[in-house]
Amino acid sequence: MARTAKEVLEDFARKGISVAAWARSKGYDADLTRAILRKERAAIRGQSHNIAVELGLKDGEVVRDHEIATAINA
Repeated sequence: MARTAKEVLEDFARKGISVAAWARSKGYDADLTRAILRKERAAIRGQSHNIAVELGLKDGEVVRDHEIATAINA
């Protein structure tokens, strides 16, 4: 079951982790991560999708750039 942005932020606060630190550790843009948590950006594809999946905001698979060509088996 997906978590809410509020739950994610509460988890960060409980662990003493900033959104920016989490984003940097994962190789994501901190501003984009904040925008996703504020629902200012749709997490449909690309880095936005990956951020939402890794934060537990949505179900899905994280596909890195170097995996795109082989992500869909036709």
